[in-house]
Amino acid sequence: MALVRLLVLFLFHVSLAGSQPTQSSQQAPGPPHPAGDQSSLGSGNLSFPWSRLRLPRYIIPLHYHLLLHPNLTSLSFTGSVQIQIDVQNNTNWVVLHSKGLQISKATILDQNLAHLSDQILPVLHNPFHEQIGIFSPRVLSSGQKYFLYIEFGAELVEGFYGFYKSTYRTSAGETRTLASTHFEPTSARMAFPCFDEPSFKANFAIRIRRSPEYISLSNMPVVKTVQVNDGLLEDQFDVSVKMSTYLVAFVICDFKSVTATTSSGVQVSIYAAPEKWQQTRYALEVAVKMLDFYEEYFNIHYPLPKQDLIAIPDFQSGAMENWGLTTYRETSLLFDPLTSSISDKLWVTMVIGHELAHQWFGNLVTMEWWNDIWLNEGFARYMEYISVEATYPDLKVEEYLLHTCFAAVGHDSLNSSRPISSPAESPTQIKQMFDTVSYDKGACVLHMLRHFLTDDVFQSGIVRYLRKYSYRNAHNQDLWDSLSNTCSEEDFILGKHCYNSNQASKNAYLFAGEHLDLTAMMNTWTLQKGIPLITVRRKGSWLLLRQDRFLRTVLPSDPLWSTLQQGFLWHIPLTYKTDASSTIHRHLMTTQTDSIHVGEEVGWVKVNTDMTGYYVVHYEDGGWDEMTKLLLANHTALSYKDRTQLIHNAFQLVTAGHLPLNKALDLIGYLQLETHTVPLLQGLGYLEAFYRIIEKRNEFDLTSSLGKYILQFFRAVIDQQTWSDRGSVSERRLRSEVLSLACHLDDPPCLERARQSFRDWLQSNGTLNLPTDVAETVYSVGAQDDHSWASLLHTYNVSLSAAQKNKILFALTCTRDTDKLQRLLELGLEGKVIRSQDLSTLILMVARNPRGHQLAWNFVKKNWDTLVEKFQLGSFCIRNIIIGTTGQFSSPEELTDVQSFFESIKEQASQLRATQVALDNVQKNVRWFQRNLETLRNWLNEHMK
Repeated sequence: MALVRLLVLFLFHVSLAGSQPTQSSQQAPGPPHPAGDQSSLGSGNLSFPWSRLRLPRYIIPLHYHLLLHPNLTSLSFTGSVQIQIDVQNNTNWVVLHSKGLQISKATILDQNLAHLSDQILPVLHNPFHEQIGIFSPRVLSSGQKYFLYIEFGAELVEGFYGFYKSTYRTSAGETRTLASTHFEPTSARMAFPCFDEPSFKANFAIRIRRSPEYISLSNMPVVKTVQVNDGLLEDQFDVSVKMSTYLVAFVICDFKSVTATTSSGVQVSIYAAPEKWQQTRYALEVAVKMLDFYEEYFNIHYPLPKQDLIAIPDFQSGAMENWGLTTYRETSLLFDPLTSSISDKLWVTMVIGHELAHQWFGNLVTMEWWNDIWLNEGFARYMEYISVEATYPDLKVEEYLLHTCFAAVGHDSLNSSRPISSPAESPTQIKQMFDTVSYDKGACVLHMLRHFLTDDVFQSGIVRYLRKYSYRNAHNQDLWDSLSNTCSEEDFILGKHCYNSNQASKNAYLFAGEHLDLTAMMNTWTLQKGIPLITVRRKGSWLLLRQDRFLRTVLPSDPLWSTLQQGFLWHIPLTYKTDASSTIHRHLMTTQTDSIHVGEEVGWVKVNTDMTGYYVVHYEDGGWDEMTKLLLANHTALSYKDRTQLIHNAFQLVTAGHLPLNKALDLIGYLQLETHTVPLLQGLGYLEAFYRIIEKRNEFDLTSSLGKYILQFFRAVIDQQTWSDRGSVSERRLRSEVLSLACHLDDPPCLERARQSFRDWLQSNGTLNLPTDVAETVYSVGAQDDHSWASLLHTYNVSLSAAQKNKILFALTCTRDTDKLQRLLELGLEGKVIRSQDLSTLILMVARNPRGHQLAWNFVKKNWDTLVEKFQLGSFCIRNIIIGTTGQFSSPEELTDVQSFFESIKEQASQLRATQVALDNVQKNVRWFQRNLETLRNWLNEHMK
């Protein structure tokens, strides 16, 4: 599942994630006891037979025969499911999942399809655990197979989970309805009764009844369509491969498609609303290329005959990897050359790469339980970069990997972080696992591991993992074992790469002649939270190293510091370069302190080459002054990734209290010499972050001084930008970012050009296509008067381009009129003009506006219950709303306000990691202001011309 792209700038690259879950992953021992609501179908005096959140292990589903009839007029559906089960203990009960379904009939049949009882069986409900229990008067015998048959019905859900309703509007103003599914992680149970846990893999034979004006899609192709009663058609789909319930999918719609075939014969189709059909061509090209790439990279054929990709008008996340029928937000799949920017193009490419990677990582091999969801999401996030770099090298996707790791560092350096592999039991806890730690930290740890083992060893190890666990479930340990066991007997003799404790005695560790236990090493990255800080000091010809836990929420001078450091130790694959040669040196650090001999002749040493390692580096005893001098004298002695990492680490160390702010500001003084987009935007990004948080305080003089300094310092870069779509991907990205900031800082030439472009666009009645890279900036500048704002809202309402609508929505939130901001929030809550799927992004956009940040927070407090009802408590939308609206608070009064609100929703807040993350962020911001405001003021006074 791909998460939604967010447009909000968080101070110091704060990421979106959570704190520790509230329950252990271990199921409670002891005998089952009655639990939950005893509402039932013919239950008599029976009590619910199961007390645990996870289902019993002694009934295994093998095959589902599922029939569904959704009615898009009454917005309801009926269905039946026949599940073949394998009973492994004598029992009278079958317990499985069901949520919000009306069960009208339940029976159990033997292998010969004979009923075990001549009566309808009692069905008990435990809504707290989303389970039903079906009682058989006759004992189900161990070692026997049976068929469980259930008839059910429900309304199509208003929301984004389960089997839900979506709508779209044609250019003629007609509203049309479709029905779609989203089951991950725990919502298949809202569409049909099932064993809704990832380890209960089974085959699915699905039939869907529909009116002739619609089509139906599911994981497998239609093998037959027959006519049934009342003019309805029944599509009968081929039997699926063995898979988890959360990957089942079906859509009933009137969409159109484009189709092509991969080199191995897989049919790929892109579906969209009929009038958006022309926007599907790019996605088709990408999907075909990606499937070809993955089949070759994984050396495993895609196992289904087809892969459909469909743009759903109402969709909470970015996309979902249902096997053979991947579902997407329109912005994640559709590309309109006239309105989609280069960033939009990259986003579509990466999301398709993510979802198609899941067809192997997640679908073919699935984590045993949700505590290891990173095995799905971390891999899919990392494969985005590997696949796009291989298939679309011109998109320069490698330039974005650093920012993925910076986002991970931003979260992981808060005390409220969590280990990559964390306990999660309830649906709310499970939903919260889809966070920055699983996705971004997971990807960055894999990136470190790939560079550590070398590309070939990493690739052969994951192919081994995928082959061994195909159609099965896996744990962390299974991955480490697969990566360790990449040696043949011939490799033993040659002394090549073999990485586990048994083989270590036979094989020299490539980095430093040491022996390596890969499991022991990787457990330090997946089973403990946080990120290491490597402190580096030169002493003669030696490099002295120390590792600590890197924390931005507690200063080294705080009494809590030593307590929060206890028990943390990582096995760190260090890399470094010196001025003496171009060699990348390697060293495995497994102790708190260490030393490396570098030689007297070495001038500078840069640790963590190209930031392939997941750790922060602090250069003590004048080390940062050396780096500043190096960048000013010869910045190209370091790669652009090294330069970017130095900038990032320096400002992170300022927040953590290890480095004075003026030292970090001095470091980026060289940027007037910088020609590479990535370090340039990294340095500019910190100055912009300071500006955006300070402008929300009554610090008018400082806000003005900082804005003037940014415009003055980056004048040459700003003046170089053209208002066009010309140039490389990097140049276009720079243009978009730089002009957006220049206009926000009221740069007269920028404003004048943007206003003229907006007037031209307005006078053309929308027939003029603005350059896509600057369209958002032009709209934002234009949105400042009443007539222009209203014109933009009208265009938003009628546009058929999701990419254009996103740009216009952002522009609408840039108004200085708080009444208009309030109106936007109300439109988002209503969900008609602005869809509910865009409400969380809208709230964060309003919060980014200095006139809107308190407005957005007050809106969240006032409408909290409605927001939870819309998005569900553990969802990433709720997480983003909580962290995003508070992320730029920086005063003690605001901190108190946030604490008071969380106290008022204590029962819900206690279930959410995001509340502690938000508090950590605000406390960090308060401390940053207290420690750095005067330093910034003085530094600007010294450096303003």
